[in-house]
Amino acid sequence: QVQLVESGGGLVQAGGSLRLSCAASGRTFSSYVMGWFRQAPGKEREFVAAISRKGINILYADSVKGRFTISRDNAKNTVYLQMNSLKPEDTAVYYCAGVLRYSSVPNYPSDYDYWGQGTQVTVSS
Repeated sequence: QVQLVESGGGLVQAGGSLRLSCAASGRTFSSYVMGWFRQAPGKEREFVAAISRKGINILYADSVKGRFTISRDNAKNTVYLQMNSLKPEDTAVYYCAGVLRYSSVPNYPSDYDYWGQGTQVTVSS
């Protein structure tokens, strides 16, 4: 199993930037495909980005493409989400997630087995 802990959320003005981190426990982090999801109040959890085990394959939601960048450092057991040009509609709780059983980069919450507790991102207009 892997335990995931997100950090880096906060309050930022529209147009600003934030960098989220997700630290994983365990020695097999490099075996996990990692993803970021978000959930706004009253809405379903939605896919943001995912990265393959070695960082070769990356997938973004259309809504964040060109503004967000997912990356990982397997030596540090950490996955990152750099968020630039933030918009009020990016406001949500952001979750990182991991899965062992895929080699691709899945984009449905049900594809992931391990979840962090979430970190709040609020973008003011």
